[in-house]
Amino acid sequence: MSDRVEAQLAGLRAELDEHNYRYYVLDDPQIPDADYDRLFRELQALETEHPELISPDSPTQRVGAQPTGEFASVQHAVPMLSLSNCFNEQELSDFDGRVRKGLGLDAGAAAIAYVAEPKLDGAAVSVRYENGLLVRAATRGDGQSGEDITANVRTIRAVPLKLRGDNLPAVLEVRGEVYMPLAGFKAFNQRAEEAGEKSFVNPRNAAAGSLRQLDPRLTAERPLAAFFY
Repeated sequence: MSDRVEAQLAGLRAELDEHNYRYYVLDDPQIPDADYDRLFRELQALETEHPELISPDSPTQRVGAQPTGEFASVQHAVPMLSLSNCFNEQELSDFDGRVRKGLGLDAGAAAIAYVAEPKLDGAAVSVRYENGLLVRAATRGDGQSGEDITANVRTIRAVPLKLRGDNLPAVLEVRGEVYMPLAGFKAFNQRAEEAGEKSFVNPRNAAAGSLRQLDPRLTAERPLAAFFY
């Protein structure tokens, strides 16, 4: 009986993980919302019957933590440095000079190829996976240490609770931005205003404020997304 139930649970979790990946990462949903909800409720019912078989990476466990009194401090294994900026060609040339110096290249060396991409205006975060499972998420803080926001980041569906693929590293730490897309920001502010609640000034503040909610259930109500570099 137990083996059959475990197989059912594993199948449902894998199916829901695949649909979450297609919906939140690829923007290519394969089934209607009603079908997804039916699968999710089936998983919830099975886990309710067999609570001893609930796993921390189950899609049902995204909002499971109780509110905390404060955020614990996290020491970054490698400093999380902030991005610099430049406003003219000379500052850009100076940056190239610093890169060359760091690489041990002289000024007459061949041109260096750079890759540029838009910067997402959100809140910098670091997420750590051990043996493929999400174990910790932290804010940038002062660059050397940040705050443990694992329970809140777990509510963001674009962040996998379990990594996909084979031959996963024992430890993987990645960094990126948690942000609030403009459409979600506008919709959230409209709902807040209609309810007579305080609205956010801009999406960046909205993302940062959402990550610092002591109750993860409040974070789960915010339309947050994530992008990792």
